[in-house]
Amino acid sequence: MNFLHTSDWHLGHTLYGRSRYSEFSAFLDWLVELIELERVEALLVAGDLFDTTMPGNRAQELYYGFLHRVARSTHCRHVVITSGNHDSPSFLDAPKALLRALDVHVVGSVSDYVSDEVIALRDRQGKLEAVICAVPHLRDRDIRSVVAGESMDDKSRKLVEGVELHYRDVCQAGELLRQQEGASVPMIAMGHLFTAGGTTIDGDGVRELYIGSLARMSRSIFPTGIDYLALGHLHVPQRVGGEEQLRYSGSPLPMGFGEAGQQKQVLFVEFADGERRIREIAVPLFQPLERISGDVEAITSRMLQLKAEGSRAWLEIEYTGTELPGDLVGLIEDAVKGSLLEVRRVKNRRTANLVMQQLAAHESLDELGELDVFERCLNAGKVPDGQRHSLVQAYQEIVLSLHDDDEQLSATTPLQR
Repeated sequence: MNFLHTSDWHLGHTLYGRSRYSEFSAFLDWLVELIELERVEALLVAGDLFDTTMPGNRAQELYYGFLHRVARSTHCRHVVITSGNHDSPSFLDAPKALLRALDVHVVGSVSDYVSDEVIALRDRQGKLEAVICAVPHLRDRDIRSVVAGESMDDKSRKLVEGVELHYRDVCQAGELLRQQEGASVPMIAMGHLFTAGGTTIDGDGVRELYIGSLARMSRSIFPTGIDYLALGHLHVPQRVGGEEQLRYSGSPLPMGFGEAGQQKQVLFVEFADGERRIREIAVPLFQPLERISGDVEAITSRMLQLKAEGSRAWLEIEYTGTELPGDLVGLIEDAVKGSLLEVRRVKNRRTANLVMQQLAAHESLDELGELDVFERCLNAGKVPDGQRHSLVQAYQEIVLSLHDDDEQLSATTPLQR
């Protein structure tokens, strides 16, 4: 049997206010064609299908339209979807009974029974072909009880223990299913989390899932009986601990200019004759992104080169020269005039001692993350370094609780917005 592993679509994502629906549509069209070309039998999507817990109508239309096309116009017999930290578990779960009629299995949230996360993939004769341990994104409240007065280290330790225990229980249930049916079939686990040593890129939008870096999971939390681990959350394709069968597929689209030039991929996994083969399939670039850094001469030279090539790239411009650039925005606008280039952001870093002043003059809330805003408040208040660590941890805990509240609120809203 074969599988296609992908994650982190972030449908509805915008880049500095610019809609990306044409990119999402092109990617999903390509994915449908790939599924048919490769005769994919099962598609695994490991979380963050949407960019927000309350996706707009256009994002929903792309999602449901894609699932319908896969079910009706390809040879793919199964789709397994698990939630990510950007998704609303209840929103994903709401149509699961309807989607089940299309052989689409959705696990958006943790239930009282681990068997609900064990999905048996069967052929048309009912014979077991594979076992999927479809673990959704595990939220703090799913796996850890709150104890008044416990330290941050205690919280982090309990989180790791809770995630490890959950994977152990789900995989034990999956192994029991294999034994009951006497089937020597692959067992694949899914997840959406941050493993220790994982690679991220500045500006990629990857959130910390829990408080404290100690809550990043080591390879040891995953049971050894797993034949393949399909992970989401990190946007850079990578292996966990260097092991071939433990994979992040990465996001199919660059989520920020820091990912410009990075080759995106999906993973084709095949089990045959007792062997496992993994093939990386490159995702086409649907919208070029480029970050241009330097002084005025370097920036304008590169922009004129792109203009001459007929490039339609979206650009992030970072001025790093030592001289006053004058009307930097005007110079950039003149350079792109009459071209297909589109400047999405301009950063001015004239000199090291003026960097914060320059950033303050050019930053907007759209450009700042939640922690960036808080750090600016700490700087403005001249908070001593010795107090910052505990304040940042407390702030992160509040932010995570607010994200959880948003997810609960989205459960009460209509399907179409």
